[in-house]
Amino acid sequence: MMPMSSSVKTILIADDDEDLRLLVQVTLENPSYRILTAVDGRQALDAVKQHRPDLLILDWMMPGLNGCEVVSHLRQNPDTATIPVVMLTARDGQEAQEQVASLALAGYLLKPFSPLELIQKAREVLER
Repeated sequence: MMPMSSSVKTILIADDDEDLRLLVQVTLENPSYRILTAVDGRQALDAVKQHRPDLLILDWMMPGLNGCEVVSHLRQNPDTATIPVVMLTARDGQEAQEQVASLALAGYLLKPFSPLELIQKAREVLER
């Protein structure tokens, strides 16, 4: 089944922190984006299967499956391997950067990030 052609892009936000999830959602609210949310890694994977988002904004540290594990699952499946992922993380340093590099992410933002930075990153990824 072919997806309907539409200029509306689907963004999935997965974060166990409700305040942060709402902040990201409100920041990205725009008529050209359909925003979906998930509260953890399992829910994010289910939502990806169901909705095939154009962009996944994912928190690194979540209970159950963390962001890195979610990305690993996505990359192993040919249907989801190319979905761009932007990781939100408070972790910095060499080890974190190496892990991020190994996941073929579209980018990552260090918390606390600026809303403008988030909008710019999302736009950059969705216009590729």
